[in-house]
Amino acid sequence: MPRRVDHDERRRQITDACRRVVARDGLEAATFQAVAAEAGVSVRLVQYYFGHKHGLLVATHRAVIEGSAARFGGGTSPGESAEPAPPRAVLRAVLAALLPLDDARRADAVVLAAFHAAALTNEAVTPEELRGAPRALVDLVAALLLRARGDGTGAGEGSGPDDAARLDAARLDAEVVLASAAGLTQGVLAGHVTGETALAVVDRLLDHLVGPG
Repeated sequence: MPRRVDHDERRRQITDACRRVVARDGLEAATFQAVAAEAGVSVRLVQYYFGHKHGLLVATHRAVIEGSAARFGGGTSPGESAEPAPPRAVLRAVLAALLPLDDARRADAVVLAAFHAAALTNEAVTPEELRGAPRALVDLVAALLLRARGDGTGAGEGSGPDDAARLDAARLDAEVVLASAAGLTQGVLAGHVTGETALAVVDRLLDHLVGPG
């Protein structure tokens, strides 16, 4: 019998190839021909799954975001206790996952920077197409900040004015945290900041926002 094609796996193969091309050569280099060659498939197959370059780029951006989210974890490493990690540790793990501290995260940071630059001038993608993931990340960080402060209110919950005020404050703090992470990412990519310094800045920021670990 002919081997059954796993379409999700085939799409991942192609978007992974696109990520490598963009990380190595930039967004403009991500043509169907270049991506097909990188993936070891035909141009016709890339067209079959994504239709046009815009569809391929949007799918690739989503794949990078989903890959980053998969790295967030729960603040523990394999072999550690299965008990839930303290909220501050989870928050630190999320922020560490955003920083380009290894080859995979560095490549993803380069790819996301390329998409961001293109969106600023509406080249290849628009800001609206990239907006969903950052907003979801703000909500996630805000919820973790509330938990780390000992407030059981989740991002999106809250029935009284005090709850609403705490949630608004947590979202503003989340914006501060993520803006700091974005700046640290650029510094690490450019070689102006070491990975150790970036993590030290994260720890200092969390000390101010939720107290020492």
